[in-house]
Amino acid sequence: MGLQLVQVNFKARDDSALGRFWADALGWGVSSEGPGVTNVEPVDFVWPDPTAVCVDVVTVPDPETVKYRVHLDLATTSAAHQTELVARLKELGATPADVGQGDVPWTVLADPEGNVFCVLEPREIYRDTGPIAAVVVDCADPRAMARFWGEAVDWTVHEVTDDHARLRSAKGVGPYLEFLRTTPGAKTVWNRVHLDLAPDRRDEQAAEVARLQTLGATRADVGQGDVPWIVLADPEGNEFCVLGPG
Repeated sequence: MGLQLVQVNFKARDDSALGRFWADALGWGVSSEGPGVTNVEPVDFVWPDPTAVCVDVVTVPDPETVKYRVHLDLATTSAAHQTELVARLKELGATPADVGQGDVPWTVLADPEGNVFCVLEPREIYRDTGPIAAVVVDCADPRAMARFWGEAVDWTVHEVTDDHARLRSAKGVGPYLEFLRTTPGAKTVWNRVHLDLAPDRRDEQAAEVARLQTLGATRADVGQGDVPWIVLADPEGNEFCVLGPG
């Protein structure tokens, strides 16, 4: 048995428009599994594949109410590439964002619906990740989160400190999953950006959910109703989904 991190799920007011932004930003294609859902993934991608963590954009009626705990870091290969990518993203509708970052070598932007993300300066560690360098989760305790997520998914822990933890697929491909120590503050509503996990076989969903609960995950109700996926929360309350049949 095992679980893979397969996609980042964005809640949106307009899934089609936001999906198109991210497809253009990443150089990927779009498809749809039904009304209100836009899938963003590499062209000719055979899902699931650890070489990429895809983006799933889903329309919901409620507005943004909290700072997102999950964001994307985009990779660049040179200073010129970073400048060019930032300019292109702004043309697509991204805007500069100030999250108190100060004078840093990366550029902080917000997508057309306000989701903050970073365009990194070139870093050797991200040279082979693809356009997404890392999926970054704000947390209070990176060490504890690395323990939970390192056991939850088939990913290898590469670095752990009091302030930062970094994991990557055991196959050594695709983006990193990183936990950054912050002071997230009280959580009053569900996260509008979350992670989706898929079992190696969909008939293992129940067993994987039970395993995650022994690791410290808890059931979560975000108003999902009768759906084939199961919503859980990690030890710091971040919701994520374990996908099921279908």
